[in-house]
Amino acid sequence: MKNVSLYENARKRAKALVDRMTVEEMASQLRYDSPAIERLSVPAYNWWNEGLHGLARTGTSTVFPQAVALAASFDRQTVFDAADVTSTETRAKYNEAVRYGDRDIYKGLTLWAPNINIFRDPRWGRGQETYGEDPFLTAELGKEYVKGLQGDGEVLKTAACAKHFAVHSGPEAVRHEFDAKALAFDMEDTYLYAFEELVTDGVEGVMGAYNRVNGEPACASEFLFDKLKEWDFTGYFVSDCWAINDFHTHHMVTSNAVESAAMALNAGCDVNCGCCYVNLLSALEQGLVDEDTIKRACVHLFTTRFKLGMFDERTEYDDIPYSVVACDEHKELSYKAAVKSVVMLENNGILPLDKDKIKTIAVIGPTADSRAVLEGNYNGTSDRYTTILNGIQDSFPGRVLYSEGCHLFRDRVSVLALPDDRLSESYAAARNSDVVILCLGLDASIEGEEGDTGNEFASGDKTDLKLPESQRRLIECVKSTGKPVITVVTAGSAINIGFESDALLHAWYSGSEGGRAVADLIFGKVSPSGKLPVTFYKSADLLPEFTDYSMKGRTYRYAESWDNILYPFGYGLTYSKVEVTDLSFENGRAGVQFKNTGSRDTQDVIELYIRPDDERFSGAPRLCGFARVDTKAGQSGSVMIDIPKKAFTLVTESGERVRGSSFTVFASTHQPDALSCKLNGTEFKSITFDF
Repeated sequence: MKNVSLYENARKRAKALVDRMTVEEMASQLRYDSPAIERLSVPAYNWWNEGLHGLARTGTSTVFPQAVALAASFDRQTVFDAADVTSTETRAKYNEAVRYGDRDIYKGLTLWAPNINIFRDPRWGRGQETYGEDPFLTAELGKEYVKGLQGDGEVLKTAACAKHFAVHSGPEAVRHEFDAKALAFDMEDTYLYAFEELVTDGVEGVMGAYNRVNGEPACASEFLFDKLKEWDFTGYFVSDCWAINDFHTHHMVTSNAVESAAMALNAGCDVNCGCCYVNLLSALEQGLVDEDTIKRACVHLFTTRFKLGMFDERTEYDDIPYSVVACDEHKELSYKAAVKSVVMLENNGILPLDKDKIKTIAVIGPTADSRAVLEGNYNGTSDRYTTILNGIQDSFPGRVLYSEGCHLFRDRVSVLALPDDRLSESYAAARNSDVVILCLGLDASIEGEEGDTGNEFASGDKTDLKLPESQRRLIECVKSTGKPVITVVTAGSAINIGFESDALLHAWYSGSEGGRAVADLIFGKVSPSGKLPVTFYKSADLLPEFTDYSMKGRTYRYAESWDNILYPFGYGLTYSKVEVTDLSFENGRAGVQFKNTGSRDTQDVIELYIRPDDERFSGAPRLCGFARVDTKAGQSGSVMIDIPKKAFTLVTESGERVRGSSFTVFASTHQPDALSCKLNGTEFKSITFDF
């Protein structure tokens, strides 16, 4: 009831304030960089702030693992903690900025996060910002992130924003002109699922996408705005940045900026990230919008500002001190998140490394001492980073030999040198070591948002799933020494490294403490326990066209060629073996019995998958529940997992969600498919019931 009363009180106050504004003043407040209205004691406010995995773009903050890495933890508490820290540090910096009179960009309380788009294609550069390919996992973790950002106080701690609504996941190069055509089935089954969950759970903001959706610009789509009304959305809607300009410059659905501004505002877009809404008064003069519509949007925006306590004499968050920013407690949470997010894909027994049995380790590769691979994109700046090299050096008492190995993607490190100028050094380091830790991967200069990346590749998207050629030559060099190789890949997406390593860790973009986490995993201080939130494929050549938004042939739910799957969604090894021994179901809850049959203590993730026994259902069983569990060697345990009501439905071909009657639920530490069972060395339990 607190949220309802907060909204009603804030809306009442917002309407009273807006009633005192002129239409010119109201229109000015619909810009993301809203100016002050001094006569009404309304300070300037910039709506644009970022916080996908820590407060971003405003100097020092705690840098958490990137969103896709947080998803790999399969842990609601970890995601909540990251968001809670983000909102705490946002408030702390906001408090100081306001005291200084600083109302600049990236200083406000409206955080444009989380990104709950579906990572449907591994080539998409911005997939790192998402929670992966599964709608249920995305929704569950997205809701936790929103709760952490918004808090449960008398006012909102910060305002979260679900983006990008909707049907948005590449390609980046054509996003400003692209028409994403999605079937009614895929809209309901995949693309809208997480948005509905977050909106009905109380997310304060929604951001539109750049692309069209079945012919309509996403930021002015009648279909999409009708969905928000259907879900009783009461927050504010913001365009993606300069997306409204695309209406007349790329989508060609309007003739000029005045028409574009009118089209967006009339549809329901309250605030324009960009410059198009400077034309609203012209649109008003031409009769393209009316004053009531401008006022409606303005009330929405001030409702959010009142909900944030911006016009209160004091709020419970005003005394959050600046000293919390990047404090040791917050860094420790970032470390714990990194530990839980790293996925061990291969291990022939070499891990964990026994420090007493080796004297020299070679740490080789372009990502070994890179801060960029800790940060990902949409990142803050840590006051201290622990790279993978630093982590190994800090943890290993013997000699550590280091070589950069190669440039991340160019053919040489030194501009004046010949190609492959670091290979001989890498060969020497590997040859003179007992074991090699080979650090490979990408960073946000290669994969990321269109316009943010700094190389020649596909506007931030990947063209294939291979490592850059420079790194492939480094692999051959290191392999030629015959030394054992532990490979650590840093990337925000699926990578096929193309060779058999003695052990393979996928570390994502792991935050400022990522190097410490990787070292502790390698030396066995903790056990790996992350799970893949996306499918790892062998080749992108066998996937549907990147521009095809049908889910057929995509993700674990609708994969048609299992021969092309390298590592399945939900897969990840530990240093032990956890097996499900029994499964029961009652009143929408699954009871799972499990046992650690291995020789080491570990954490693992119990995963539930459900399949309607209905001829209208297609695809694989899909995730419907998960729980992270602690287990000691030889110990048995149990956990109860709630299965949401929506899991007991299916979507018809026409896009209608209907209730099912008979279901099979599967439980294990992985998917219930043959490849997952083979890779993990464990089976699953299942139970069929009527519901």
